[in-house]
Amino acid sequence: MTVRVKICGLRDRAGLDAACEAGADWVGFVFFARSPRHVTAQEAGMLARTMPKAGPQRIGLFVRPTDVQIAEVLDHVPLDGLQIYDDAARATAIRARFGLPVWLAAGIASRADLPQACAVDGLVIESRPPTGSDRPGGNAHRFDWALTQKWQAPVPWLLAGGLDPDNVQLAIRQSGARAVDVSSGVESAPGIKSATLIHRFVQAARNSA
Repeated sequence: MTVRVKICGLRDRAGLDAACEAGADWVGFVFFARSPRHVTAQEAGMLARTMPKAGPQRIGLFVRPTDVQIAEVLDHVPLDGLQIYDDAARATAIRARFGLPVWLAAGIASRADLPQACAVDGLVIESRPPTGSDRPGGNAHRFDWALTQKWQAPVPWLLAGGLDPDNVQLAIRQSGARAVDVSSGVESAPGIKSATLIHRFVQAARNSA
């Protein structure tokens, strides 16, 4: 089975074009102001309109959003799914309100942290935020990938956090992941995507099977 790939945190046409050309399955836009990868709804909408019709699906990343915030983004960006940093009940409510597929982010530190049930469409499994971090997510930190090996996931899931073109094949082998999510690992500087690294990452993930 082919490993699927999400390139997250896209902010400009060059990075988006590279993700599309490399054959990414999803591209992610970050609607969280404290992230160096933040885009406004208007900026993301302009980028989305340049994408090929048969290109990647568009995922919006939100951190503890209100319904109004999500609705404002959807007024400008034709998103195909929502990646939510909040609790499970809120993610379920968002899915019911907007009728789009929802992925719930889950930070883990041990096998006991792996979700055994899920009422939304997918999970993004990454390390817990470092102590004192003002941003959610893996923050480019990896967890012990072997923790997810043979995990009976309740829904499809993506492995995220600390991935790059040089370690993604090892991560896939150790974790058993069939989908991976990368952001800082394909950047030349914070928030600046490298077309070369994007192509290398997608190729490495595809060749891992």
